Amino acid sequence: MESMTQKAITIQTTVNAPVEKVWKYWNQPEHITKWAFASDDWHAPKAENDLRVDGTFSTTMAAKDGSFSFDFGGVYTKVENHKIIEYTIGDGRKVKVEFVPEGNQTKVVETFELESQNPEEMQRGGWQAILDNFKKYTEAN
Repeated sequence: MESMTQKAITIQTTVNAPVEKVWKYWNQPEHITKWAFASDDWHAPKAENDLRVDGTFSTTMAAKDGSFSFDFGGVYTKVENHKIIEYTIGDGRKVKVEFVPEGNQTKVVETFELESQNPEEMQRGGWQAILDNFKKYTEAN
């Protein structure tokens, strides 16, 4: 991540679950489809994940009313089991996700490069909403 040239934002949450569960729910497609969206009027009908360096992932995020959908995907550049995931998304931006065990809890820290189309606050809000959704889903299941 040292090569980040664009401005980056860091968001985080603490999930009340051990790192093994958090890692599994973050990475397994059958779980990704349950949390990878920012609000209740959206969903993630499809997810594919090949979690290894040079492996690819893709998640379809769609409005439930069918008005809009897009694929969020990229290529992994670093994977350390239960610790760290780094990837480059389709438009070339870099993302780093850290998993920090704290007893029976896990802190998830996500750093992502900003894109130039939308205001910083909107991007931060969207990514944080998805992270909060992940926390809610993981703790409830």
